[in-house]
Amino acid sequence: MSALARWCYRRRLAVVLFWLAVLAGLGVASQSVGTSYSTDLALPGTESRTALELLQRTSPAESGSTATVVWQAERGSVRDAAVRQEMTAALDRIAGLPGVGDVRGPYAPEGAGQVSRDGRTAYAHVAFGAQTEALDPDDVQRVVDTAREGAADGVRVELGGPAVTRISEPGTHTAELIGVIAAAVVLFLAFGSLLAMAVPLVTAIAGIGTAILTMGLLSNAFTLADLSPTLGTLIGLGVGIDYALFIVTRHRAGLKAGRGVEESIVAAVHTSGRAVLFAAGTVVVSLLGMLVLGLSFLNGVAITAAMTVGLTAVASVTLLPALLGLLGTRTLSRRERRALAAHGPVAEDGATGLWARWAATVRRRPRALSAVALLVMVVLTVPVFGMRLGSSDQGNDPESSTTRAAYDLLAEGFGPGFNGPLYLVAEVPGAAERAALGALADRVRGAEGVAGVTALPIPDGAAVGVVEVVPDSSPQSPRTSELIERLRADEVPAAEDGTGLRVHVGGETAVNDDFADVLAGRMPLFVGVIVALGFLLLLAAFRSLLVPATAAVMNLFAAGASIGVIVALFQWGWASEPLGLGTGPVETFLPVLMLPVLFGLSMDYQVFLVSRMHEEWTRHRDNGRAVIVGQAATGRVITAAAAIMIAVFGAFMLGGERVLAEFGAGLAAAVALDAFILRTVLVPAVMHLFGPANWWLPRWLDARLPHLSIDPPAAPAAAPRKEVEPQAQS
Repeated sequence: MSALARWCYRRRLAVVLFWLAVLAGLGVASQSVGTSYSTDLALPGTESRTALELLQRTSPAESGSTATVVWQAERGSVRDAAVRQEMTAALDRIAGLPGVGDVRGPYAPEGAGQVSRDGRTAYAHVAFGAQTEALDPDDVQRVVDTAREGAADGVRVELGGPAVTRISEPGTHTAELIGVIAAAVVLFLAFGSLLAMAVPLVTAIAGIGTAILTMGLLSNAFTLADLSPTLGTLIGLGVGIDYALFIVTRHRAGLKAGRGVEESIVAAVHTSGRAVLFAAGTVVVSLLGMLVLGLSFLNGVAITAAMTVGLTAVASVTLLPALLGLLGTRTLSRRERRALAAHGPVAEDGATGLWARWAATVRRRPRALSAVALLVMVVLTVPVFGMRLGSSDQGNDPESSTTRAAYDLLAEGFGPGFNGPLYLVAEVPGAAERAALGALADRVRGAEGVAGVTALPIPDGAAVGVVEVVPDSSPQSPRTSELIERLRADEVPAAEDGTGLRVHVGGETAVNDDFADVLAGRMPLFVGVIVALGFLLLLAAFRSLLVPATAAVMNLFAAGASIGVIVALFQWGWASEPLGLGTGPVETFLPVLMLPVLFGLSMDYQVFLVSRMHEEWTRHRDNGRAVIVGQAATGRVITAAAAIMIAVFGAFMLGGERVLAEFGAGLAAAVALDAFILRTVLVPAVMHLFGPANWWLPRWLDARLPHLSIDPPAAPAAAPRKEVEPQAQS
């Protein structure tokens, strides 16, 4: 590491120009090729997926994206002549717009069911000729504008559906900007220098930018979910700034200790840089653990997120030394430079002040502090046992959005289940199968939890029959999931018996339920793999059984408590209601995406904390001293790093998108609990209780384990200087 740091320092301008050239080249290529992210999150082989495929076979025109135009008369009925004339004309204009394949309104004979019983609300179905991700946003916007312009006086018009959601989604740029600004404030408070504040930000942004541009290019060749760049940015901002922070903090301590600029940079990368690479490796391994789930759309997410972490770590050990070399001693504030000149060097170990006093307190009262910390974590974990998995829909959109208004109008006019109908889909090649499907429709019509049943007409030449079932509860209600279970367990088998009919239950809620069932079945293996991989990495690095075992238990505590916080904030509505995101189940795939990131970030703090303890243990073989010095030396930087991550992740709660808000809140809670309770209280307290046993490893195992040392083998020797170091400028 010292050779790499010295090379980057001495060729600092070339290194900076190289990174700029890479970013520029990727940017040009991305503009030329574009991106092609996928929005298909369905699971092959599930019953709901089979139902969807059959639906697309019988109605290929509806395989594209859709929109729903909803209107409500403030007075009278939507069947009144003036309203009918204006809305019919608007729908005719929509049908002629580019990208629109078909429009089915309520005023045709077959559209009578598209008017509510009270006559005040109606809707029209707009089918586009392309999938949502391939739609031209301008085509969708023209549909929205045409519908609203055609509204008669006293008629409210709103639009919903996946196509409209696509153009109405709030961008994440505001949340990202808020996160960066908050991180900048924390860095400035920590360093007291604008230049020192800027270096971690620039380094993180360079790594993230390279990853996101590369990701966009790869999306044209591989299937990557559309959430990949947002997730990459979220993770990259947090870890990228943190990695740079750890190295810059060590460099600043070296300057204050009287080292030259080159010596200090080389020593910082040689020590903290090694820990950064190891920590990044643990995050990458945790993210790649998603591959064991065997879900194709998550494979791309895992690989691209791991790539983002890897590139931010590479930027931290290459670009960062070059930037620090360009700054010289200006990494210190003017006041710090004046103090260094007036009073001389200060000790570099950092084991003094507030953190040293707190570390001593933990040593004196390990049992009491452990009990308090455990109680907090257990209480926060309790909500997990009432967690429901599901998917947010347009009913969770901000109240000011047209998609939320359309959702509410449909629920008001046609019932809460209208926004999430279920479909009974079957192949009906002959009259017997069609009769059996009709009998099933009659049977389901009287079932508990059903508001309405409609046997849809079978197109000429088609051999697939569809029965639409409207629940009497909303798509996110537990009662709708219970209805799906009853249909699959009771109603459908009874209709299939002896008829040769094979019916599949589909629909949005069915897809979400199938997704949750698949994930629940694979989650134990997934968690076991990432915990085991983390354990093995720490075992090889610290030559200890208790250190990795403690880390594994702490990671599970952090996971349970942070998911418990999400349940309270979003399922119970403690935060989602004030944020205008509605109350509903936790996103189905959220635990899968959160856990590897959470485990990786927790391992980051464990590595930075325990590596300093291990360094001290190796020198003095005194466990009490090692734990105190390690905690005192790293406490300030770990909590500063945590504050940055909390600011970055927490900012995503303000973006107006429920999925990102849940993800940001969960990671912010996890980081806060990990840094301020687990690593500040519970880990050092437990290590005091274990004593020297923390560092015990059977000799036979030690002899067989590979050596993966985080601690530098020796302090790097200062090489002869080939150039004059940059001087401080006031």
